[in-house]
Amino acid sequence: MMDWTDRHCRYFHRLISRHALLYTEMVTAAAVVHGPRDRLLAFDPPEHPVALQLGGSDPKELAEASRIAAEYGYAEINLNVGCPSDRVQSGCFGAVLMERPELVADCVAAMIAASPVEITVKCRIGVDDQVPEKVLPAFLETVGGAGVRRFAIHARKAWLQGLSPKENRDVPPLDHALVLAMKRAFPALHISVNGGIATVDEALGFLARGLDGAMIGRAAYHDPWNTLATVDARVFHDPRPVDRLEVVGRMRPYIARHIQAGGRLHHVSRHMLGLFHGVPGARAWRRVLSEGANATGAGLEVVDAALREVAPDRTRAAGDGYRG
Repeated sequence: MMDWTDRHCRYFHRLISRHALLYTEMVTAAAVVHGPRDRLLAFDPPEHPVALQLGGSDPKELAEASRIAAEYGYAEINLNVGCPSDRVQSGCFGAVLMERPELVADCVAAMIAASPVEITVKCRIGVDDQVPEKVLPAFLETVGGAGVRRFAIHARKAWLQGLSPKENRDVPPLDHALVLAMKRAFPALHISVNGGIATVDEALGFLARGLDGAMIGRAAYHDPWNTLATVDARVFHDPRPVDRLEVVGRMRPYIARHIQAGGRLHHVSRHMLGLFHGVPGARAWRRVLSEGANATGAGLEVVDAALREVAPDRTRAAGDGYRG
């Protein structure tokens, strides 16, 4: 989800679900250690709980990045061993590390020693010609032996040669059954499943079959309401209702602050395009918001114009901070 789940996206998603764990986009350990830390790591307290996702393969560098990140108050620091992007392969991190479980174990051991925040791992079931039924349990045993207790497993092989990251979203097929088998084989580990989960019903199905969590990625981005709005009630037993117009109303001051600080409307509004998915006027909402947000000097008037396409009778209330 690089270039997708930035802090603006997380703030927006948090207004839809109060409890779901939100992940940052992957940040390299080198960038954290040597780059602009506040720009990379800072987030608004209302975003909590937030997990930082790190990429890297140097134990010392990852340890230092974890120590630095822990000071920002993250709920979890996650080492990405699943991303198949060319950008991460060239740096010897991401999914390519599935081929080097001992190095991953060294990395997480160093991170655990350096950070008071829990260190977790997101991985694949294997890469290229590896046999997942052999590779994955060995990986979990090795990395778990270094102290990691929580794994999020993307139930699809990563093909590092011959497939683009986009193609790898659909090829090869998902193997959710193998992830379920890993929970049975390693009952002491907290195991979440990732890959191809598009609805809360599907996520709850995996929980009912024994898994500890389910991670939803692109579906939550493209259709945030239908994937997140019922999570609090159905998963976290918090029945307090939330309303789309309330979400827009609460985004208004956030957007205003961002623009006042020199940002552009598009930086925030691009994450809101799918909010009214399935509602009459949703296409017009997306069109008005996406086209208008790119104009020089665009502000809250664009949000209001887009909102009139889906809620013409209640726009004024939403604009005044409508609470539903």
